[in-house]
Amino acid sequence: FMFTPQLGWTLVTCLLIAVMLVPGTIRIGQQFARRVLEVETRRAEDRARDQVRRELVAWVSHDLRTPLAGIRAMAEALEDEVVSEPDEVSEYGARISKETARLGGMVDDLFELSLINSGALHLVPEPLPLDALAREAATGLGPLAAARQVGLEVRVDPLVCRGSGKEVERVVHNLLINAVRHTSAGETVSVAGGRDGGSVWLSVTDGCGGIPASDLPKVFDVGFRGTAARSPEAEPLGAGAGLGLAIARGLITAQAGELDVHNVPGGCCFRLSLPAA
Repeated sequence: FMFTPQLGWTLVTCLLIAVMLVPGTIRIGQQFARRVLEVETRRAEDRARDQVRRELVAWVSHDLRTPLAGIRAMAEALEDEVVSEPDEVSEYGARISKETARLGGMVDDLFELSLINSGALHLVPEPLPLDALAREAATGLGPLAAARQVGLEVRVDPLVCRGSGKEVERVVHNLLINAVRHTSAGETVSVAGGRDGGSVWLSVTDGCGGIPASDLPKVFDVGFRGTAARSPEAEPLGAGAGLGLAIARGLITAQAGELDVHNVPGGCCFRLSLPAA
């Protein structure tokens, strides 16, 4: 084997070509890897959306059927004159009206949840006094708390977040009414707040006795209602369809915030955070 000048130039040329091609090959490999990651991410998002759709279909088939069946049964009883006494007729009419309102609430919640899950919910953030929203919600729920013999205290320093007023107010109200309804008589619901870096947070701590560890990951799932272990007198939030907390988290997430829950001694703590103004 002889090393000739021509062979040397050939080797040098090959080396130069390799040096020029390697960065391009690396870039192509990186682009391919990013493309694969994007495809997998989209597939995961599609699977998540499909799961949500299946959950919504299951919810519709079960929860909407119940009030409809009740309305139909009472309407047939009136039509067939099974009940004819004026007081009974009036009672049936009131119950039909109540069930109709509950059904309407379920449909409204379902529509809002579909907007959240599809990304079609567009909110306009503005500076909001989060502490004032908490105090207003607590004041409005004072009579309910008193009737249930539940204490309600708010200790929040002035906090200004960026969010959509109507939606943030609704979430705070939902968290508070949920806490009051699940807290045993003689216990207290506490509201606190503060600032953490570029975010402000608000926490609602109840005296529900805690959420079973197996239920904690499901609290914000569509249709989740919890178990009797949380409260002996647990009442469903809103329309009673197990959508309240799913909507609450969706509304906060849509505003670049977070909503989580964890157990504390004697109860649980819901904590929301939003960008500081």
